Amino acid sequence: MISFSDKSAFMYPLGRRRRSDRLRRTDRPPGSAKEIVMEYTDLPGAPMLPYNARGRQSGSIVMRAIDSHFHWYPRSVFEELCARTGYPRAVPTASGGYTVMPREGVSRVDQWDEWFDLEAQLAHMDSTGRHFGVVCTLGPFGAYFSEVSAAHGLAAAQMWNEEMAGAQARYPGRVWASGVVPLQDTKMAVDELERMIGKLGLMGVNVPSSIGPKGHIDEARLEPFYERVEQLGVPIFLHPTDIAFDEILAGYDGALFNSLGRVIEVSVAAYRLVLSGIMERHPDLKVFMSHTGGALPYQAGRMDKNSKAAKLPKLPSTYLRRMYTDTVSPHAMGMKFAIDFYGVDHVLYGDDYPCWNPETALGIFDELDLSQDDRHKILYGNARRVFKLRDPAPAATGERSPAVNLEIT
Repeated sequence: MISFSDKSAFMYPLGRRRRSDRLRRTDRPPGSAKEIVMEYTDLPGAPMLPYNARGRQSGSIVMRAIDSHFHWYPRSVFEELCARTGYPRAVPTASGGYTVMPREGVSRVDQWDEWFDLEAQLAHMDSTGRHFGVVCTLGPFGAYFSEVSAAHGLAAAQMWNEEMAGAQARYPGRVWASGVVPLQDTKMAVDELERMIGKLGLMGVNVPSSIGPKGHIDEARLEPFYERVEQLGVPIFLHPTDIAFDEILAGYDGALFNSLGRVIEVSVAAYRLVLSGIMERHPDLKVFMSHTGGALPYQAGRMDKNSKAAKLPKLPSTYLRRMYTDTVSPHAMGMKFAIDFYGVDHVLYGDDYPCWNPETALGIFDELDLSQDDRHKILYGNARRVFKLRDPAPAATGERSPAVNLEIT
């Protein structure tokens, strides 16, 4: 069993902020005792000025960004599992997370304390010098809802989705959230999809890279699910589950799995959507892959060469380039390759928070040689467009929406 309880390898503490960072209003030109604070609105067409990813140059405003690969877990779901005596159940860990046991003989560590405090997470994101909006995606725990009994999976999914909707309501225009469905039962999955999008107002659906230890996301019975997702126009979020390669990538304190397993998992899942014809039958299906699309950009030529058995009308790379991905790569070369393969309109900023420090991710992003327009697309505009993110209704006359006219000094 692979354990990922050692958070030190993946992140910096939430509390690591520069004490000199503070917010203030000013009213005089640069170079004088005070500086002008330039007006900046929450609208997608907000003014564009020269800036780097951190927004640190003299006289700059706090520019907006959207983290499209962000994890927040509601404790209530795990506390409910802790109250159970049979399987599935959970127990707290010393790191502030939980060990989840979906069935006898199987246990997984789900995650550590920083995954559960949304207010502290947002404060840490803001300490980068940007005003961050976030898209809450599920992560490895997404496997849970589809590997337990269908009835329990549905009940847990409904609880999770209601918590996500609550987060959106608490932070309107700042937090958007995707939901989850129990894929082991197609009708239940479609019904909960309808509820979480239509009634709760969530903006997408998480699909694990595998359905339990043996099921696959390209099973023919799931056709009605993908058809309805396409009709609703919401994105699918593909994320590895830590299940598919449990045995062959075990050991070395998670080094094998974190280096290779997760990118292989998301690659296999996405490629199943291609080879099965799901991407062909549903041309408007929006698939968002984590971890810069895994190995797909690097192996697309090999896939084109070896795909004759699938009898697709187009090369696999054609369907792959229709997908979307994030910037979660530990080096600029990986980010650049993803941008070159998918195109700048199909890459969205993400830093896998809280697994990665946003300062580090933004620093790597700064190394890319991108135009100002392309930088804005990846950091902000693409998420608004692809995910159809909407701000709340404008504030009443005389009121200000938060995070306007703020400058880091």
